[in-house]
Amino acid sequence: MSLLEVETLDSCYGDFQALFGIELNVDEGETFAIIGANGAGKSTLLTTIAGLVPVAGGRVVFDGVAIDRASVHRRVELGIALVPEGRRIFPSLRVEENLLIGGFRRRPGPWNVARVYEAFPMLEPLARRSAAGLSGGEQQMLAIGRALMANPRLLLLDEISLGLAPLVVQQLYATLETIKAEGTTPIIVEQDITQAMRAADRFACLLEGRVSLTGYPADVDRAAITDAYFGVVGT
Repeated sequence: MSLLEVETLDSCYGDFQALFGIELNVDEGETFAIIGANGAGKSTLLTTIAGLVPVAGGRVVFDGVAIDRASVHRRVELGIALVPEGRRIFPSLRVEENLLIGGFRRRPGPWNVARVYEAFPMLEPLARRSAAGLSGGEQQMLAIGRALMANPRLLLLDEISLGLAPLVVQQLYATLETIKAEGTTPIIVEQDITQAMRAADRFACLLEGRVSLTGYPADVDRAAITDAYFGVVGT
């Protein structure tokens, strides 16, 4: 049984439908990438899984339990954490205070402040610094660390490389292996096809709110991925 199953999922913002019949599953222990252009529905899919956007149709099943009507805090208790696009840290708080807020549900597991500092050693010397003064890369590390403090089984990472220097992106993606080793399954949303394919065990490409391609990176050639990404129809 998959850790996450998304079944014919529809999602709407008021009268505007953003997702149409999404079908995908994510196995525990794999890295799953969701790729697609701007407006494809990637962020909406993650926020719907996390409970921030309501399910208009279909189901979201986590570890065998339907959660499509569950509250956000209930999903956190079950082991789902979101690192949103734009990081959304608390700029008025110190670095360590941001981390402590992430662990407020006290879900059991390996992640605590000390363990986050081991994964992101750059943060420890900044523990007492205001989060507003961090660089973009430091803020992204803090956002991921805050999510890990919830000891999630499923970690939803939305555009973690956006606007960051290539070296910082490499550091962040290298940390995914540590996160997986502690028992957390990551789903990454990326516009960067190369980065996503390098990191992922499996992937799904979204186009205008629908799944246009799924597979294993090694089994799908770049032309097929590009066609699915941009909606090119072969002749």
